[in-house]
Amino acid sequence: MKILFILNINLFANIFLIFAPMNFVFPSFLFALSAVSIPIIIHLFNFRRFKRMDFTNVRFIREVKRDTQSKSKLKHLLVLLMRILAICALVFAFAQPYIPVSKSAIVESERAVSVYVDNSFSMEAVGKNGTLLEQAKNKAAEIAKAYKPSDKFQLLTNDFEARHQRLMNREEFLQQLDEVKVSPASRNVSEILSRQQETINSAHAKKPVAFILSDFQKTMADVDKIKADTALSIRFVPFESQKAANVFIDSCWFSSPVHKVNETIHLLARIKNLSDESVENMPVKLLINGTQKSPGSVTIPANGTVIDTLSFTLTETGWQDGEISVADHPITFDDNYFFSFEIAAQLNILCINGGNENVYLNALYGKDSAFVYRNSSEKQIDYSSFNTDQLIILNELNSISSGLAQELIKYVRKGGSLIVFPGQDINASSYNDMLQSLGCNGYGSLQTSSIKVSKINLDDDVYKEVFTGFKLNENLDLPVVSKHYAFTKNTKTTEQPLLTLENKESFLSKYSVDKGKVYVSAVPLNKEFSNFVQHAIFVPTFFKIALLSVTNNRLSYTIGKDESFDYDKMQLTGDNVFHLVNKDLSFDVIPEHRMMNNVYSIFIHNQIKGAGNYHLTTDGKILATYSFNYDRKESDLRCYNAGELEDLAKEYHVNNAEIIKADLPSMSKQLAQLESGIQLWKYCIIFALIFFAAEELLLRLWR
Repeated sequence: MKILFILNINLFANIFLIFAPMNFVFPSFLFALSAVSIPIIIHLFNFRRFKRMDFTNVRFIREVKRDTQSKSKLKHLLVLLMRILAICALVFAFAQPYIPVSKSAIVESERAVSVYVDNSFSMEAVGKNGTLLEQAKNKAAEIAKAYKPSDKFQLLTNDFEARHQRLMNREEFLQQLDEVKVSPASRNVSEILSRQQETINSAHAKKPVAFILSDFQKTMADVDKIKADTALSIRFVPFESQKAANVFIDSCWFSSPVHKVNETIHLLARIKNLSDESVENMPVKLLINGTQKSPGSVTIPANGTVIDTLSFTLTETGWQDGEISVADHPITFDDNYFFSFEIAAQLNILCINGGNENVYLNALYGKDSAFVYRNSSEKQIDYSSFNTDQLIILNELNSISSGLAQELIKYVRKGGSLIVFPGQDINASSYNDMLQSLGCNGYGSLQTSSIKVSKINLDDDVYKEVFTGFKLNENLDLPVVSKHYAFTKNTKTTEQPLLTLENKESFLSKYSVDKGKVYVSAVPLNKEFSNFVQHAIFVPTFFKIALLSVTNNRLSYTIGKDESFDYDKMQLTGDNVFHLVNKDLSFDVIPEHRMMNNVYSIFIHNQIKGAGNYHLTTDGKILATYSFNYDRKESDLRCYNAGELEDLAKEYHVNNAEIIKADLPSMSKQLAQLESGIQLWKYCIIFALIFFAAEELLLRLWR
């Protein structure tokens, strides 16, 4: 019976260990369960000894013996059970049982913990307990304190600072956490996790963990692009703000790429309203060089967008500093949009002639004060002047030398504009070598049949606004062509026909080549080939081509992105260096610049932190203006909540991600359960004491 009892106890213990929904931090301590044999041995040998009792009347012996044996047997079994259970409870307490909450096992070695605190503009929104950024910093401190002092920590923000690309102790982490401030930079979740994993991998720690504390805007929470190592435990901690509306200027652009003084310029601004209520008559201000232009107002429907047209005129050439603004609270970082553009004083045009100068080009460009027009023989070309020319014209060259072709290819790729008028008897292969290198169709055979131009591409910038208020019809008088060169067709070109012949062949085509443009004509400019030079469409065509040859810089750049730009208008001399200056922000830095092929590449390296117009200067002279705005991704305050994040993680199989609710009072308790599961050792101690107390009561009170 005793052996059977022991076997039953062992069987019960094995079943408990197999089926109980728990794990152990130190499972090796379970070998101490063999200590249950001690009370069993005591029971087998100590409780079998009986004490002698004297009776005066022997007739009661049988009844007392029967009664005493029964009670004694039950008492001894209960005492034995209490001792066995007490020992088991103590052993379990030392083995530290827990019910796992996450799929990760407990690791007792040194941990590597990376904590990202979103310090973008959207975190300035107000939540239940202040701004979201302050809440995130407080929770980050709780996270650090929930781990052991011996663990290593990384602090990461949107700035991706060099000092944050390493692991540190907890005190240093908390010190750097106090210094975190709002930043204009914005990062995606996938980008953040990639940076966290790079740092954590260098630590070679077991079971690393990465925390992301953010409002999880929908514009940055690209959960579908997460490629984190499955060994990395990811903890999303979303913060929710009070519902806030936001009206902001998204972008702006000009209706025409050509700007001239004393002519009306139309600027289009896209304004968005991300709220559930419409906005009525919101004022919109336009400042050019600090002077207000074109005041107006807009009405924007709920969650809608409007494009407002702001018209103005300018009386001076040069670089223009622009700013569009609206008044919207409490989100104000995106209420201003800065832009800049240049109105050139004069355009430099070089005409390279194969024979005599062209009288029609001389008349068109040579007598207009807006152009500086120069003629050059193909035998006396100054290649160094190409850097200062906005437009180069090849006029009736019969052959193009390899040297000229190479210089023209470099010129176009850097942003120059080239017009090609073939000679009357061309060497097609010399032309085609250059044209094909530029991705253009080449010249084919000479066609001598008379044909007419039948179509004008009114959608192209060259003819926009040329025929305003005039309706084209089939009877329109267009140039007549006596003979022309046919073009060889290449399907990979960027050809945009401007004028098309009746047989669907191109008469004048435009090609976009890198930063520049190439215009290729099927005829030279003489009356033997066509009456194009005498036709009314000749002047507006090549006048607009010249105006469009001005290289238009981007209206603005985005802060937080490693932007760079090119400058080729002059060469630095002596000790002069470039400066990037914004007096309103007391900003003055010397940017890194490198020169290649007489073009300076200027690198910002995220030195600009404030939105505004920045002047590129040297020796106190303004060379160009570059505008920088905050990233508009931060303007969209729509965010994912905890439930939506959990659904996204499941949808895109991010199985190593856990969601921690930031609004619960104790972050430490949540982390303890995630990292260590639901700890049961305290309950084991309590049960052990209960069992010992029960044993003592049985021995003292059961007589």
